Amino acid sequence: MGLMIRVGFLPFPDKVVPLACALVLAACAGGVDGVIEPASPGRGHPFPVREASAGHQHHPVHGIDVAKYQGDIDWQAVKASGIAFAFIKATEGSDILDTKFHHNWAAAKAAGVPRGAYHFSYWCSPIENQISWFKRHVPVERDALPPVLDLEWNFQSPTCPKRIPKEQALVAIHKFLRAMEAHYGKKPIIYVDIPFHRDVLNNNELADYPIWVRSVAAPPQMRYPGRRWAFWQYTERGSVPGIRGRVDKNVFAGTQAEWSRIAATNFGAGGRAGSALAPAPVAGPAPPVAATPQETVNAAQPPQTPPAETPEGQKATGAGYQEPATGAPEPPVRPNIEAAPAATAGR
Repeated sequence: MGLMIRVGFLPFPDKVVPLACALVLAACAGGVDGVIEPASPGRGHPFPVREASAGHQHHPVHGIDVAKYQGDIDWQAVKASGIAFAFIKATEGSDILDTKFHHNWAAAKAAGVPRGAYHFSYWCSPIENQISWFKRHVPVERDALPPVLDLEWNFQSPTCPKRIPKEQALVAIHKFLRAMEAHYGKKPIIYVDIPFHRDVLNNNELADYPIWVRSVAAPPQMRYPGRRWAFWQYTERGSVPGIRGRVDKNVFAGTQAEWSRIAATNFGAGGRAGSALAPAPVAGPAPPVAATPQETVNAAQPPQTPPAETPEGQKATGAGYQEPATGAPEPPVRPNIEAAPAATAGR
């Protein structure tokens, strides 16, 4: 049944049009007065999914995603702030290990923050090598969140700025996802931004995987029409106790009760055969890893103050493509805190 707005009895005629518009917008966003409708069960995975949201403030379960750019993190403070989960960058391509991964992985667990590891795809490296690299560095732990495959084009890359054909990309993606599920025993999560989704996943491909969408200038339904998501990255300018500077923040599509239920099942760990049910390695100091040429170059460069972050609609998000700016401005960064370099993967 469509939304009916009765305006004939309002005592303030000059308020009729603004009120009607506000009600219509709220309904399109998933509910009136900020009430969002329940998420639907995921297909083949434990995470509830939804298409529409009335705004990140209406979702009770919030998390972060981090990489070396956040520096030294006080995970106890992060946990105390109410953060419910974290996605931690582990690898990129077939030869880059995030220099903070092993420390963040162990420290987040010690603080009681559920966490998962993510891999940034590199379109100039064989996917089999990327699979081996991720498995080499990310331990199998029954209580971890599923592994994440980060799907983006990287047009600013000095070594691999290309866009490969959709069919070729999908073949590589399927290989990675199947290998991760077989090794870790959980259906992987897919992170995707607007340009990659438009080019490769625009026909609702991979709908049977939990999808994590990026949309920092508008609610997801305005950027990914028809796409149901399990996680939403809603800002790159977040502020969280225990982290100096900016950090990406995310919401879970479901309720607190749904999150607690999924966490109690170790985020979908099942009884299937495979190494995912092996005992987790004992956390300890990260093994020494030889720096790649890119890491060496980055380490040799003096720290630079990053340019001010801009909303998604003001960034070039693809070759010759700019996303129209829509929606409320991003949350402000806490004052008097040194900003970390922009958390972009770059070779």
